[in-house]
Amino acid sequence: QVQLVESGGGLVQPGGSLRLSCAASGSFFSIGPMGWYRQAPGKERELVATIRSGGSTNYADSVKGRFTISRDNAKNTVYLQMNTLEPEDTAVYYCYAEVFQTYYRSMSYWGKGTLVTVSS
Repeated sequence: QVQLVESGGGLVQPGGSLRLSCAASGSFFSIGPMGWYRQAPGKERELVATIRSGGSTNYADSVKGRFTISRDNAKNTVYLQMNTLEPEDTAVYYCYAEVFQTYYRSMSYWGKGTLVTVSS
């Protein structure tokens, strides 16, 4: 059983910063792409950023230049550094990982989410 546990959400003023973390635990062969998605009230879940095991990254246009995704493969952890936060960034942020149980077979896992609120 694989679990993804997020941490680091909270309330921050516009222009502030937060760092989210997501650690994978359990029994598995390896972890492929990891990433962050978010869902604002009344909206669909959307991609924020992804990172491959080799380090290549992809960002939503709305967060480019403000957010940075990184990972520590030794700790099976992915991070999201969020700077210059805006009220529009308010959402529940979900961690995602593609976890390989064998060399060829993988499954997608999601964390339970962490709330980020940007408000003065």
